[in-house]
Amino acid sequence: MKFIHTSDWHIGRLFQNIALLDDQLYVLQQVKSYAIEHKVDAVIIAGDIFDRSVPPAEAVDALNNFLEQLTIELSIPVILISGNHDSAKRLGFGAKHMQQAGLHILSNLTDITKPITIESDTGPVNFYGIPYHDPVEVREAFDCDVKTYDEAHIHLVDRINAVRSTDIPSVLISHCFIDGADESESERPLSIGGADRVSYDPLKSFDYVALGHLHAPQYKGFEHIRYSGSLLKYSFSEYKQKKGVTLVEVGQTGLVSHQHLALTPQHDLRVLEGTLAGILDDATTDTHKQDYLLIKLTDKNDILDPMGQLRQVYPNTLQLERTQFTFASGSRLVADVGLKRTEQQVFTDFFEQVTGNELSEAQQTLLLETIQQVKSSNEDRT
Repeated sequence: MKFIHTSDWHIGRLFQNIALLDDQLYVLQQVKSYAIEHKVDAVIIAGDIFDRSVPPAEAVDALNNFLEQLTIELSIPVILISGNHDSAKRLGFGAKHMQQAGLHILSNLTDITKPITIESDTGPVNFYGIPYHDPVEVREAFDCDVKTYDEAHIHLVDRINAVRSTDIPSVLISHCFIDGADESESERPLSIGGADRVSYDPLKSFDYVALGHLHAPQYKGFEHIRYSGSLLKYSFSEYKQKKGVTLVEVGQTGLVSHQHLALTPQHDLRVLEGTLAGILDDATTDTHKQDYLLIKLTDKNDILDPMGQLRQVYPNTLQLERTQFTFASGSRLVADVGLKRTEQQVFTDFFEQVTGNELSEAQQTLLLETIQQVKSSNEDRT
């Protein structure tokens, strides 16, 4: 059996006030193409389907249309669980009726021991889903004494292990934070102070564990316990990550293989660093000018309207950092070493930016006289 493991779609997400829906649909079509190319038997989505518990209408329509393409047009079953960004109740509306169409929504904790069995040419595989949960929800659902996220997760895994068949390969789908895994800035914390971490050891007996929540593709503990990562880069902290989905093959004796399939974004998220002149010069040969950019300028002199200049060549420049300066009180620029820049230096840089010329000796003299007059006038007022 072959299936695609993906997670953290965050449909409807905004990034610095830019709607990413078109970008998400662009890569979802690549997921569909991979499903056709590799003739997969199922698509698994490990939580955070939407970005908000009450998603915008256009996000719901987009997801509905895409799932129809998979389940109805291609007859590929889809199994998904709810994540911490989703509303389990809303996501699970009509779930039992949708199973007949091949859409299996696992958002109810009390159903975790009921597997979704998918048939394939190599035999059946049982899929168990653990939707996002906290210790309180587990205590209320099963009247048990669990206090931490790890205890709650272990309790749920133990309940599945108590009933699952060892004669049929089994895949666990869970939305959680495995202790020691790499996180990104765009992931919403599950709790304060690291209490949300859970251990990987109880998961090792499954043939494959499809995880969601962390946005970087990675495994933890054992290679078959994996995060597929998010569809797109959702923060500049992720700009080096290679986004994609995981193609998994399971046989009757267990895991056969797993493979990362890369996704190519419509607009990449990049970080550029250098002088303003250098970045503007490089832009003349850059074939990806529409990417979403964080630009770190290394210029030591003052610059007139750097964002305006950058957006003329990179219209999606979203964030600008000056690595050599920080802003101090009174909007005065201060060098990293803490030394003040004189009024003469500030105006000289400004003049060069506006006119493209350096101040002449006569202009420098006039500037110094003017600065002195202003200082004297201010001293007289105090």
